[in-house]
Amino acid sequence: MRNRIFFKLLAAFVVVIVAAAVAFDVMIGGAWEASLRTEIQRNLIQKTKLLAHRVEADRSHSLADIAAQEGQAAGARVTVIDSAGKVLADSEAAPFDLQSAASWPEFKAALSGNIGIAERRSATIGTPFLFTAVPISGGAVRLAYPLSDVEAISAKVRRRLASASTVAFLLALLVAAFASRWSARRLERIVDVAARIADGDLQARVHETSQDEIGRVAGAIDKTARRVEHSFAAVQSSQRQLETLLNSMQDAVVAVSADGLVQWANRPMNRLVPQGTRLQQPVVETIRDPDFLTAVKEATHSREVKTGRATSIVPGRAFDVTAAPLPDGGAVAVLRDLTETERVEKTRRDFIANVSHELRTPLTSIQGYAETLLDGAPENGAPTREFLEIIRKNSARMSRLTEDLLTLARVESGETRFDAESVPPAELLHDAEENFREIARTHGIELKIQDSSAAGSSGNGSSSLSNHDSPTQNLPRVLADREAIHQVFSNLIDNAMKYGAAGGRIVLGARAVPHAVEFFVQDFGAGIPSEHLPRLFERFYRVDKARSRESGGTGLGLAIAKHIMLAHGGSIRAESELAHGSKFLFRLPIA
Repeated sequence: MRNRIFFKLLAAFVVVIVAAAVAFDVMIGGAWEASLRTEIQRNLIQKTKLLAHRVEADRSHSLADIAAQEGQAAGARVTVIDSAGKVLADSEAAPFDLQSAASWPEFKAALSGNIGIAERRSATIGTPFLFTAVPISGGAVRLAYPLSDVEAISAKVRRRLASASTVAFLLALLVAAFASRWSARRLERIVDVAARIADGDLQARVHETSQDEIGRVAGAIDKTARRVEHSFAAVQSSQRQLETLLNSMQDAVVAVSADGLVQWANRPMNRLVPQGTRLQQPVVETIRDPDFLTAVKEATHSREVKTGRATSIVPGRAFDVTAAPLPDGGAVAVLRDLTETERVEKTRRDFIANVSHELRTPLTSIQGYAETLLDGAPENGAPTREFLEIIRKNSARMSRLTEDLLTLARVESGETRFDAESVPPAELLHDAEENFREIARTHGIELKIQDSSAAGSSGNGSSSLSNHDSPTQNLPRVLADREAIHQVFSNLIDNAMKYGAAGGRIVLGARAVPHAVEFFVQDFGAGIPSEHLPRLFERFYRVDKARSRESGGTGLGLAIAKHIMLAHGGSIRAESELAHGSKFLFRLPIA
C-alpha cells in the first residue's frame, strides 16, 4: 500500500519535473539563439549599408580593394554585382571565376530595390552563412557572414543548460521523493484509521492538523467517526432499553428473519419452550405450532399484521399470536397467554349461567304469587294492589334479565348451536315484519320493508329511502339460523320502537355487499350521540340510563345480537346522527 502510493506520487513528480526541464531548455535555448541571430542580422544589415555607401562614394579605390578591405573589417565575404547579376568584385574569389548571381534570393531582392536577406549552407565547406544584400546604383552589394560560431556558442549554451537542468532535476527529485513519502505516510494513516473504523473501532482518529486537501479529508473522517460513534452509542442505548422493555413483558416475543431464522427472543420466550430458543436456526425447530408458523409466514409475505391462536406450543395452554412484518423483511411475533383469561372468562360465564338458571325458579314463583294476589286483591285496596304491582313488574323484569343473561352466556360459550341454512333474505325480512307489525301499530309506529338496496351504509343514518337499485327478492341467499336472526331482528326492532318512536316509522331492508348481504333496521327518532356508538354493543351499556330503566330494557339485547352475528361469521354496527334517527346494520355471509 505504502509503496504503491509512494511510487505513484514520485512518478507524477518526475514527469512534471522532466517536462518542466525540457520545456525550460527548449524555450530558453531557442529564445537565446533566436535573439543572437536577430542581433547578427541587424548588425550585418548595417555593415552592408555602410559598404554600399562606400562603393558609391569612394572613387579613389577599386572595387576589388574596397571588397578586400571591407570584408576583412567585417569578418565577412563581400560581393559586388551589376544590374545584370555579373560579379564585379569579390573579397574571396576572382570575379571571372564566379557565375551570375542574379538568381540568388538576396540579390534578387536587392536588384528590385529592397534589402535582401537569406540563410543557407555552403555546398563546398558545409558551413551555414547569413547573406544580406543592399541595392546600389547600377547593381548591389552583399555581405556573407559565417554562422559556424553561432552554432558553436548555441551548442555550448545548450550543454550548460542541460547541466543546470540535470542539477535542478536531481534536487527536485529529492524534494519530490520527500514530499511523496510524506504524503504517502499521511494517506496511509488516513486509510488505516478508516479501516479501523470499518472494523468497529469508532474511537480511531487521524488527528491531522494540516489545512491542505489531505488534512481536510482527515478532518472530515474524524468528524464522521465522531458522529457515527455518537449515533452508534444512541442506537446501543435504545437497543438495551428495548431489550429491557421486551424482557420485562409477560408476553413472549420472537423476531424471525425473511428466510425463517430466529433473530431474537425475549426471556419469556426462552422460558416458554422447554428446549430454549435457538438463535440463527429455523423457527420451526423452536416452535412447531402450525397456526403460529402460518401467522408468521403470512405476515412476512403479505407485509400485513396477522393474528392466530396457538394451542400446541405448551400442552394445556392457549396463546393469542400477533405477527407483524419487520421493515427489513421477516416478522416479529407476540404470544399472549390466554389460558388464565379464558379460564376466568369461562368461570364468569358459568357463574352467570348458573346464577341465571337458579334465579329462574324463585323469580317465576314470585311473579306467579304476585299475579295470584293481584287477582284476589280487592279493587278498593289501593296500597296493597300498588305494592303487588311493583313486585310483579320487578320480578318480570328480573326474569327477562336472567333469561337474557342465560342466553348471552350460552351464545358466548358456544353452548348454543346454530343450525345455519340457506335462506332468502326476503324471507327473513318478511318474518320480522309480520311478527312485529301489530306490536308496532299498537305503539302508533309504521313498520315496513324497503324493497331496495338504497339504504346502504351512509355514515350518518339519514340516507335517502327513495332510491331503488334492486329488489330484495333478487338478493343472493345467505347462511343463517332463522330463529337466531329472528332474535336479532327482535332486539333491534324492540330498541327502535322504544327509542325511535318519535319518528313514527321503522324501515327494514337489505342490500348486496361483497361476499355478504347487509340487513338494516332504521328508525327516525332522536338519534344517538356519536361518542356512544363504539360502546353500544357492550353488555349493560346504556346511552340514557334513566330512560332505559323506565322502558324495562335489560341492556343485553345488542350484546346478544353481536354474539349471534359473530357466531354466524358476520358483523354488526350502528350509524346515527342526532335528530335524524339511527340505523343498525348487520351482515350475513352468502350461502
